[in-house]
Amino acid sequence: MNIENAQVQMRKGILEFCILHIISRGEVYASDMLDELTSAKMMVVEGTLYPLLTRLKNSGWLDYKWVESSSGPPRKYYVLTEEGKIFLDAMQTTWFELADSVKTVIHRTEELSKSDTSKSS
Repeated sequence: MNIENAQVQMRKGILEFCILHIISRGEVYASDMLDELTSAKMMVVEGTLYPLLTRLKNSGWLDYKWVESSSGPPRKYYVLTEEGKIFLDAMQTTWFELADSVKTVIHRTEELSKSDTSKSS
C-alpha cells in the first residue's frame, strides 16, 4: 500500500463523523458541506458525498427538507434526527478514546526513540 492509499483510507474512516458534525450545527446544504470538507483538506467529491448522505438518511441518522431558492431549483437541506444526535455522541466518544490511544502509542514510540538515541551516543 502506498501513502496516498493509506491517506484515503484514513480519511474515509472519519468522513461520516465529520459530515454528521457539520450537520449537527443546523440545516446545511450539500454544497456547503463539500466546501467545508474541502477547506479542511478532506478531499471529498460529490460522487462520495451524496451516496454517503443517502446511506446516513436510510440509517435514520439524518433527514432533509426542501427549501425554495430564488436563484434556481429548490435546495435540499440536511438535519440530524434524534437518533442521529445519539449516534454522533457515541461516535464522538469513540473518536476521543481512539485519539487518546493513538497519542499514547505515538508518545511511547517517541520516548523509546529518544531513549535509543541517547544510549547510542
